[in-house]
Amino acid sequence: MSYPSIFEADTLVQNKARLDLLSKEKQPLWGKMNVAQMIAHLNVSYDVSQGKTKVNINPVMRFFLKTFVKKAVVGDRPYAKNGRTAPYFLMVDEKDFENEKKRLLANMQWVFEKGETYFEGRPTGSFGKLTSKEWSNLFQKHLDHHFKQFGV
Repeated sequence: MSYPSIFEADTLVQNKARLDLLSKEKQPLWGKMNVAQMIAHLNVSYDVSQGKTKVNINPVMRFFLKTFVKKAVVGDRPYAKNGRTAPYFLMVDEKDFENEKKRLLANMQWVFEKGETYFEGRPTGSFGKLTSKEWSNLFQKHLDHHFKQFGV
């Protein structure tokens, strides 16, 4: 499966429309998070990419992630339902739906405005340098997975 580019205006419009279909009452089709926790979970990847959240990964774990996990995260294959996530992505506390939604809208806009050139070769703490296509997949694939989790 090929994901649409997160850097294209049409993709941003479609993602905003899907986000607008979510409400506080929306129930997941699978998984443990409620809708506000899911949106907060999505925001973590943007926070890490912007340096707002620091993730310290030891060199052995970074080698493991880069060698064995990277392709599953930034490649073209969809995520499996109920897959494992890194501890810093886990959401167990209650979150404010409206606040998280506003943050996600701003984060999606930030990525779009920064564009492909900004992300080309930009490093991650987990996987090293990524191409803009890999960054796009990382963001878009994650959004798509969780939007589907909530039926949108």
